[in-house]
Amino acid sequence: MKKKCLAQHDCPLARGYNVIGDWWSLLIVMQILTLKTHRFSELEAGLGMAKNILTARLRKLVAEGILEKRPAADGSAYHEYVPTERGRDLYTVLVALRQWGERHYAAGCRTETHLVDKSTGQPLPPLEVRSADGRSIGPEDLEIVATGATNPML
Repeated sequence: MKKKCLAQHDCPLARGYNVIGDWWSLLIVMQILTLKTHRFSELEAGLGMAKNILTARLRKLVAEGILEKRPAADGSAYHEYVPTERGRDLYTVLVALRQWGERHYAAGCRTETHLVDKSTGQPLPPLEVRSADGRSIGPEDLEIVATGATNPML
């Protein structure tokens, strides 16, 4: 079944998913952000991806402004992929998704891993959605309000 294009959808979540909505792209961005893996060969080895899939995902992430392809910092003939501001903005989303996976799907993994603060060695507390006044809020506390003439979705 062919994936439906959501690029013109009225919902920002749908448009964002249209760009980043496959597991390989999320894993690539997380690998670059957290492990500082920037070269094609490092990404291929770390993720265990086929070259053609990695090539296609990197091209799309560059085209969408999530990553930038630059000459290697060491002056070699290689290239590196570095996150743009748009790519760095995915950090909170990826940490939240990772924590959700740790909470609900870590059982049975060969190696148990957790995100920790490098400066303290302490595990990260679960991310929370907070209101402007600092209150923790859940789905029941939110609503989507249209600011334009379109009908709000998600």
